[in-house]
Amino acid sequence: MKLALAHDWLNQMGGAEDVLEVLARQYPASPIFTSMYAPTVMPPHYGNWDIRTLWLDKLPAIHRRHQMYLPLYPLAWGDLRLRYYDVILSNKSGFCHGLRCNPQALHICYCLTPTRYVWQLDEYLAGEGLGKLTEHLLRPLMVWLRRWDYAAAQRVSHFIAISSAVQARIRRFYQRESSIIHPPVDTSRFQPCSTGDVQEYYLIVSRLVPYKRIDLAVRAASELGLPLKIAGSGRDLARLKSLAGETVEFLGYVPDADLPPLMAQCRALLFPGLEDFGITPVQAQAAGRPVIAYRGGGALDTVTEGVTGAFFDQLTAHSLKAVWRNFDAFAYNPQQIRSHARQFDTSAFCRRISAFIDGARAAQRENRDYHYDDPVAKAKR
Repeated sequence: MKLALAHDWLNQMGGAEDVLEVLARQYPASPIFTSMYAPTVMPPHYGNWDIRTLWLDKLPAIHRRHQMYLPLYPLAWGDLRLRYYDVILSNKSGFCHGLRCNPQALHICYCLTPTRYVWQLDEYLAGEGLGKLTEHLLRPLMVWLRRWDYAAAQRVSHFIAISSAVQARIRRFYQRESSIIHPPVDTSRFQPCSTGDVQEYYLIVSRLVPYKRIDLAVRAASELGLPLKIAGSGRDLARLKSLAGETVEFLGYVPDADLPPLMAQCRALLFPGLEDFGITPVQAQAAGRPVIAYRGGGALDTVTEGVTGAFFDQLTAHSLKAVWRNFDAFAYNPQQIRSHARQFDTSAFCRRISAFIDGARAAQRENRDYHYDDPVAKAKR
């Protein structure tokens, strides 16, 4: 089987790159096609990968300001024709699903989300805090981008969604069905501590940007007088500090090595925003700690109410406070919480991706439809 990987861009680290890391290890002989590659800002070991860039990579300043070339991405990916591969596995949140391949090949799209600023422009603009001029420039462009994006999605053989929330978006925006395989989480890094070592603080681990809604937790903790530690940095830091009372502590960037004990010793992790999936709730559960999350998005797939955490129903500090003030972190069984989290481990992801590809190829040979039912998604239903 000749398999190629496709990834939108390699000039920043995030959840998409975490997925790519696992796929690159699982398929080490596969080339990675991407719009651009900035080796100075990516991990050194990426230099050992067979990375093949599009013509976009040669444009001025694209590694630092790739957003200004937005109209060119569909053109560049549409120009890419992969004729010599049996399977193309695209890891998509942007436009890489728009590549073209041999009609006999399978194009499997692992969809992190339908392109957010194309299909959810109002939410994107509100979360990013972009000005009116940018908004006026983007709106006419989105009409064309939506047409291109929809047409590109129809050429994909199979979609895999990272969560039930993304699955619903794929159905709504692309009118395509999809299977669910949750993203990989390295749960082995995290272990529960003894009950006596659990401390009084609650925890948030996140980039500090507006759409994460950290402000809800800051307000709620300040009004309830509960200790809240916030690990992470970002452009929303100054605003969040202005909202914070004496019980809120900003830790800044926390090294990976320091994160497991910080997770294991908190009373609970707070996850106040609406996310496509959300890795930190799974990490906290792997450390045996419950989660207080907004009832929406990926948290509906990863948190089991009454077993591994609790939900609040509205994106308001008042709704969060109503749940938080009555929350008993010691009513949850750490080992049961950890057992739940292990369903999302990297090893499970690798098995499911491999099974999906094998099943889709077998169905193609037999000329029949194919649907993969992930055991975790099935159990949630």
